[in-house]
Amino acid sequence: MGTASATFLLLLAGALVTSNDAGLSVPDWPTSFGSLYRLPPMKGGILFEHSHRMVAETVGLLMIVLAIWTWRADQRRWMRRLGFWALAGVIVQGILGGITVLFYLPPAVSTAHATLAQTFFVTIVAMALFTSRGWLETPRLELRDAGRPRIMTRTLVALALASVYLQLILGAAFRHSALKLLPHLIMAAVVTVTALWAVTRVLRHYGSVPQLRHPAQILLGLIVAQLALGFGAYLTRVEWGKDAPQPLLAMVVTTVAHVAVGALVLATTAVLAIQVQRHLTPASKLAPAAEHSAEHSNDRSESRQAVIV
Repeated sequence: MGTASATFLLLLAGALVTSNDAGLSVPDWPTSFGSLYRLPPMKGGILFEHSHRMVAETVGLLMIVLAIWTWRADQRRWMRRLGFWALAGVIVQGILGGITVLFYLPPAVSTAHATLAQTFFVTIVAMALFTSRGWLETPRLELRDAGRPRIMTRTLVALALASVYLQLILGAAFRHSALKLLPHLIMAAVVTVTALWAVTRVLRHYGSVPQLRHPAQILLGLIVAQLALGFGAYLTRVEWGKDAPQPLLAMVVTTVAHVAVGALVLATTAVLAIQVQRHLTPASKLAPAAEHSAEHSNDRSESRQAVIV
């Protein structure tokens, strides 16, 4: 959880660099003004850019420790591999960050840098989930998937996750001038519909299952907040601040908050997708006794929802 928190701070630091147009405030890499150790004057854009590098170095060190600890302490082979894949991800992320500086912020590389940052954050959140007490002590529930064969709940939540991830890529491309705003706005509508549909399905049929209810409720609140922040970022940056000689405070605050909540939306959707894939099973794959028990569990969930309403 500590590495996940540090990674979230790294996302905030990166958003501050982009929002303040401070990407080339430190013109060299991997050194800062020719030094690996000497602290440059922390003012103006240098404050944001060098702070971002310092947080990135901290995350890298934490990831090395986490990968070694996972390899030594976790008996699950896939989990140990995941730890080293995450370590490889943070190394590639650092290299991409350096390329953005050395080649003067090429839009494609900057977009890839932002996308990989979100991917790494989701990976670390997943690792925190897989090593949590709730995950290790709770067996698979084998609940019957309440969806129809063409659009089961598992499929619907997976589609929501894919749409959120694509939306974050489009958002990163827009911030780094690699794409116009319209595709981002269209995808925002798709994400809203898909995510709300998935949340409604989960809460309606599995509202009594904490492993599914909690991330669904959090995701619902985050979607509402993200829509409000997206509208605020559009007003402050595209409409009101289009002729501003430099980024205004309102532009920076709304944009950074929009990026931060977007990362939380992605991570929460990923957690929901993982829990749904773990605990829901298509009816065709359930044993008769398990299917009967799952049907009763779903019936109890729906009955409780009806009483609440």
